[in-house]
Amino acid sequence: MAKDMESFQSQEEKRRKRVKLAAYIAAFAVFQVIVILVFALVVMRVKTPKFRLGDGIAIHGLETVSGSGQSSPASFDMNFTAPVRIKNANFGRYKYDAATLNFTYGGVEVGQAIVPKGKANMKSTKKVDVAVYVSSSAIAGNSSILGNELSSGSLTLSSGGKLNGKVELMLVFKKKKSTDMNCTISINVASKAVQSVTCD
Repeated sequence: MAKDMESFQSQEEKRRKRVKLAAYIAAFAVFQVIVILVFALVVMRVKTPKFRLGDGIAIHGLETVSGSGQSSPASFDMNFTAPVRIKNANFGRYKYDAATLNFTYGGVEVGQAIVPKGKANMKSTKKVDVAVYVSSSAIAGNSSILGNELSSGSLTLSSGGKLNGKVELMLVFKKKKSTDMNCTISINVASKAVQSVTCD
């Protein structure tokens, strides 16, 4: 009877150990699944970088003519430094090609600037300052509209461009990502200073 009791207790102890081991294995498997899901949904998820003009546009020279008819059409010439910002929210660096920024007034191109190729490190913002020259020489047809705006003491420009590149994850996986810039710049003609920069 004592031997049977000991045998039963031994078997029961082994059974408890097997149950405990199975529970550990199941818990480890669940943990592994959670880790893989988090990795797939957070780390490996590729977000589109943001391509914007930042605050702090520095105007180095601005010449304007409000205009008074055909003899003296409205015009502007301006030099400034545009702070371009490339925000990369991914867990891997974003390597991008050179891009062209187009500056327009009333839909007509008035200037360009080149953003050189480079890279934005993971979870960081790359800052690039580009020199820009814009002139109203191409917008003679919109001279009256420009004249009215300059007379009111303001000048509104738009900037646009497309940045093409790849997000590199774990130094192995590469995902192509393109991002667009669409910003509006409002300038106070009298003070020769930027009032606001808004980007979509």
